[in-house]
Amino acid sequence: MKKHLNTLFVTTQGAYLHLESEAVVVRVEKEIKLRVPVLSIAGIVCFGNVLVSPPLMGFCAENQVGITFLSEYGRFLARVQGPVSGNVLLRKAQYRASDDAEAAPAVARSFLTGKLLNSRTVLQRALRDHGDKLDRPRMEDAVERLKIAQRHLEAPQNLDSLRGVEGDAASAYFDVFDQLITTDRSHFSFDGRNRRPPRDRINCMLSFVYTILMHDVRSALEGVGLDPQVGFLHRDRPGRPGLALDMMEEFRPIVADRLVLSLVNLGKVKAGGFLLEESGVTMDDATRKAVLVAYQERKKEELTHPFLGEKVALGFVFHLQALLLARHLRGDLDAYPPFVLK
Repeated sequence: MKKHLNTLFVTTQGAYLHLESEAVVVRVEKEIKLRVPVLSIAGIVCFGNVLVSPPLMGFCAENQVGITFLSEYGRFLARVQGPVSGNVLLRKAQYRASDDAEAAPAVARSFLTGKLLNSRTVLQRALRDHGDKLDRPRMEDAVERLKIAQRHLEAPQNLDSLRGVEGDAASAYFDVFDQLITTDRSHFSFDGRNRRPPRDRINCMLSFVYTILMHDVRSALEGVGLDPQVGFLHRDRPGRPGLALDMMEEFRPIVADRLVLSLVNLGKVKAGGFLLEESGVTMDDATRKAVLVAYQERKKEELTHPFLGEKVALGFVFHLQALLLARHLRGDLDAYPPFVLK
């Protein structure tokens, strides 16, 4: 079974990672902070000013341990990965489906179905749990707009039309996202989605969690032999992991958005843990660590997979969905079943 909770995140600025006896050694100002065997981890994610020695990069590449470099904001910069492994027949099937005028929209529609249903779940749960604190008419209107968008998905459409439906649904969802913030709204305000760089604390956390979610989904896709660069909804662009962005759509509301809202509403992150600069908003080390720890804990939560009917950890669902997509592309499943939280 593929390990999925053993990613090494390095957030300390100025850290230096090198190889000693098949182990990753993390030094900060010449002091050893951590030593962990390379073969016990599945990936390394470096944020900001973190250096990695060439011997460590080479050893990780040989042992299929990917190294991802992100900015302090969590923006993807680069990834070091060894030779591509996996079934060449599966990848060829993926490429054919991605270029097929009927197959590509069908797969994209499945990803969007998962996203819209999970977005509705987030809003409906908020109405159920905090209805007295929310603008109920606005929330109910947003839920209805998502239902209408879902009905539009049921009609045959090309990729451009599907992207239009997704845009309308995202607008409906984020138009009321501020309603889901129930604590310290003066500091944790939300006035629409913004990025590159984020201009407020909520968008800062959303971008950060979306990035680490994309890292996990990408690893899951690579683990089953799919090419994370070749997507369906997100078309080919140099350096963009289109398929990883496609699949993470269904997980954004229930993994990333709910995590950020929980951290804020439960007071687990504080306004003072963010650096507000003209160039954008970033988290300090303590806040970034708190978000990462909460994300890893969220991945350990067990739930029942709606298609397989089995109890699994949320972090393993990424790998199950990658396997289901591979089965569909091989022709073993008539359609890709998105992950929809009940």
